[in-house]
Amino acid sequence: MNNKIFSSSIILLCFLVSAIATLGSLFFSEIMDFIPCSMCWYQRIFMYPLVLIFLVNLLYPDDKILKYSMPLVFIGLFFSIYHNLLMWGIIPESVVPCRQGVPCSTEYFEYLGFINIPFLSLSAYLFIFILLIIGQKGLKNAK
Repeated sequence: MNNKIFSSSIILLCFLVSAIATLGSLFFSEIMDFIPCSMCWYQRIFMYPLVLIFLVNLLYPDDKILKYSMPLVFIGLFFSIYHNLLMWGIIPESVVPCRQGVPCSTEYFEYLGFINIPFLSLSAYLFIFILLIIGQKGLKNAK
């Protein structure tokens, strides 16, 4: 498999996941009028720039994409894991930074007993993280 095509496919998938996550979060807040909690804002802060980073990398390929994207993915993944641990009741709400506004344990919807907004965020960050790791291993194997 051509190394450049493999890398571009990974970046395209990362772009699509980050764009869908960004548009989804905007849909929930702007269309559905769900007020984001503090943890949701932290996760958005690290997701939104990823859309631009992956788009620019698609237009102007750069083999240092991990240096630009992985810190944002890692920190966003940390916040989403923390938020999900709160939602699952593993972390008590007393240790959460949501002191004003909407509580971080607010559940606007739930499907199948576990799919909610924090879980969607966790899924997006985890998928991007795995894609970047696969892409990095592909680059190392090609060299």
